[in-house]
Formats: sequence, C-alpha cells, structure tokens
Amino acid sequence: MIKFILAALPIATILFLMIKANWGAARAGAAAWFITAAIAFFAFGTPVDILIVAQAKGVMLALYILYIVWAALILYFAAEEAGAIKTIGAAIRKLTDDRPLQLLILGYVFATFLQGVAGFGVPIAVIAPLLLGMGFSPVIAVAAPMIGHSWSVLFGNMATSFEALIGVTGIPGSELTHYSAILLGLSGFTCGAAVLWLDGGFRTIRRRIVPLVIIAGVMGVVQYLMANYGVWTLGGLTAGISGLIASIIVTRFWKPHPDDIAEPGSNEPQKMPLIEGLTPYLVFMVIVGLATFVAPVGRFLSGIELTLSFPAMQTLQGWDIAAQKAKAIAVFGHPGALLLYTAAISFTFFKLRGRYAPGIGKRLAQRTLKSALPTSIGMVPVIGLALMMDHAGMTYALAEGGSKLFSGSFAIAYPVVAPAIGALGAFMTGSTNNSNVVFGMFQRHTAELSGLSTALILAAQATGASLGSMLAPSKIMVGCSTVGLSGKEGPVLSVVLKTGVILTFLCGIWALGILLVTMALGGH
Repeated sequence: MIKFILAALPIATILFLMIKANWGAARAGAAAWFITAAIAFFAFGTPVDILIVAQAKGVMLALYILYIVWAALILYFAAEEAGAIKTIGAAIRKLTDDRPLQLLILGYVFATFLQGVAGFGVPIAVIAPLLLGMGFSPVIAVAAPMIGHSWSVLFGNMATSFEALIGVTGIPGSELTHYSAILLGLSGFTCGAAVLWLDGGFRTIRRRIVPLVIIAGVMGVVQYLMANYGVWTLGGLTAGISGLIASIIVTRFWKPHPDDIAEPGSNEPQKMPLIEGLTPYLVFMVIVGLATFVAPVGRFLSGIELTLSFPAMQTLQGWDIAAQKAKAIAVFGHPGALLLYTAAISFTFFKLRGRYAPGIGKRLAQRTLKSALPTSIGMVPVIGLALMMDHAGMTYALAEGGSKLFSGSFAIAYPVVAPAIGALGAFMTGSTNNSNVVFGMFQRHTAELSGLSTALILAAQATGASLGSMLAPSKIMVGCSTVGLSGKEGPVLSVVLKTGVILTFLCGIWALGILLVTMALGGH
C-alpha cells in the first residue's frame, strides 16, 4: 500500500498544481518531475543511470510530438493569415446553423477522421484553432477534439496501438477485434455525447440525440465491420469518412432548436471560395494518403530515421526494463513533416493568389515562436516523469494495487477496473500504444488467473487506453498552444479529467455487462 501511495504522488501533484493551484503544465510538470525522481530513486531502488535513460527516451518522444506541434502551428497560421479559417467557419455555419451540431461535426467527426489519417495529436492541433475561429471558447476548442477523437485512437493511424497489443500479448488480432470494436463503438457514442455536453449540458444532448445516434451508430458499425473483417488498420479512417458522409446527410434534414442557433457570421461577401479555404486540408489528406497507402512513397519518406538504442536494465528491486529503441522520427515521413509539406504548398498557393498582406514571413515566424516555445519547454519534464515512473515500476505498482482490490470473490468485477488501468497507462505515458505495451501482459495474466475472458479484459484495456489518450498532458499542451492557452492548461485538464473518468467508468460497466451476458449464455 505504501508503494501504491508513493507511486500516486506524482499524479496527485500534477492534478493539484494544475487544477487547484492553477499552475501551467510546464511548472507543474517540473515540480512533479523532481518528486518522481526522488521517489523512484529512494523508494523504488531506481539507479541514476536508469533515470537518465528514461529522460533520454522522454526527450526523443517529446521531439516526436513537438515536430507535429510546430508544423501544425505553421500550417494553421499560414491558413489563418490568408483568411482560410474564417472561410471554413462560415461554410460550416452554412452547412448547419445549429451551434452544437457544428461542434459535434468538427470536434467529434472530423477529429475521428484526422485520427484515422494521422493521429499523434494532429486532430487537436488542427481542430482547436478552427473551433476558436468559429467563436467557441478556448477551453471548449481544445477539450472537444481531445474528447471527440479519443474513442478512435486504437484503430486510428493504421491501428498502431492495436498492433502493439497483439505483439506484446501474443494473442491474434482476430480474437480481440470483436469485444474491442463493441466497447469502442459504445465509447464513441459517449464521446460524441460528451462533446455536445460541453456546449450546453444534458439539454443539448437531449435535443441532439437523433443526429448523435445516427452519426455515432454509422461510425461504430463501420469500424466494427472493418475490424472484424481483418482490415483493422483502416478501421479508424473508414469510420471517420463514413461519419463525415453521415453528418452531411443529417444536416440536410435537421432543424435546430431556436435557442441553439449559432450567431450569424459577418454579412460581408465571402472573399474566398470554400474550395480555396479547404485547400490546406485537402492537400494534407492527399499527402497523408500518398505516404500511407502508396508503398514506394512511404518507403522513400521513411528512409531516414532518427532514433537511439537503449540496453536492457534492472532496478535494485528487480524491475526489468527491456532493451528497446526510442520512438523513431522519420525525418521526411513523420506526421510533422507531412504537415510542413502541406504548409509549404498552402503558403505558396495563397501567396500566388495574393491572399497575404506584406510582412507575412515575419508574422508567421513570430506567431509560431510565441505559441510553440512555452509548450516545447514544458513538454520535456512532463513526458520525462511519465517514463521515469514506467522505468521505476511505479506505474505498474499503481495498476497492481488497484487490481488487488478485485481479487478472489470480487474477481468478477475486474472488467470495471481493466479500462481504468488502460486509461492510467495512457495518462502517464501520453500514449495508447505505450499503455498497451506496459499493461498488455499484466491484463492477460490477471484475466487468466481470475478465470475471466482474456479477449474481453484485453479489449477493456485497449478501450480504456484509447479513452485515456484524452488525458495526456502532452496532448493538452499541444491543443492549448494553438489557442493561446500556453501556461494555462489547468481548466482544460479539469474538463477532460472529469469527462475521462466518467467515460472510462462507463466502459467498465459495459465490459462487466458483456461478461455477465456471456456467462448467462454459457460463453467464456
């Protein structure tokens, strides 16, 4: 119990300093970093060389994420300076004048699509400034895509997180897709409901229940079919595409409540055609498609990678750290690189179209530097402390302590806990992929020892890890940097933390319900 409490101190420190003391993520992360290092060294017997290795891995992961942050900001400011953001906002208002439905389409459906094609924080970095430009508050602008994209992380971005779960547990993907897709589909509905809730609470959900059920249902069914027909690598992408199509159809017949009509935009004549305003994002989709689905292009772009190799190590208390390489950064094929290509093409296009005022180069540089620098400085300790906790065995101690509460006669209730462990892993490591790697075998062993369905428990782990991605401080910092909230991430964390806890708990209830139904029907 003492180790459980000590392992929880860094998390408690971050939450308290960011939510109660209103510290920025950079300051809170630095304070928690020192606490983590001290606990890992003195209480968990972690040598200094292991702590250094953990921080080195954290730096590499931070560079991976920051590549996206800087590139996304450059693209956004290039589009915003040209007037494209204002044009897209006006177009969505014309598609529907229902303000909550506008938020649902961008923060949930479009976020799902972007997670399918790119992932790694791109949905938040791209959508948050769009919502801000449409008049939503900075907190909602960041929280909506954070929440809205989380359900699609497992099968998004070529299902890399799901592949990691398969690899670490040794269980074929075909045995895991059924329960995983069901839990994710149900979670997708609650993620959409949570996005609507941001703009008006339960009344907004009630008034928008029909569009929500249609859109979430279409995306969930499509992802289920793709995953269970063996094409799980395209599950998130096809769900996002189907959701966009369903959204367009829904807006054709949906009539908003008078209280929910968005404020009309400017009456000025539109200076830019919609297709021109969408150019940056259409170009981005094409570039991502080429890099993802055209094998020769993908191989060429991935030809040069930056990474570091780390040896196997062991703490003084016997916690093993396997030999591994840091997350490789494909210099020319990284999502950040694809965003930079898009930014360069878009900038050139708008420049030739005469959309920029004089001094555009200087303004782009100044705005990007002002927004990205605080995030860059703060992200290194935040990610570093997460990896130190992992390498010291602190994250495992948290999960193990929680699971012991559901041993013996309480084992049947373990499906409620399994998603929480997955979410915890995603919160502390900043990655659904890492959560599945760290806790995949732990969840499998727990299920086997408790006599529970291994496929169901691993599905609960994977779904919880996917939902937990909305809580990752690094992603929150990404989103806040694009809407002028750098150093003021506490309110966003407060919103997504409450939402994440509720959605993860609901996932556990559904997992328990599935277990009870299968037991009643004589299944395993």
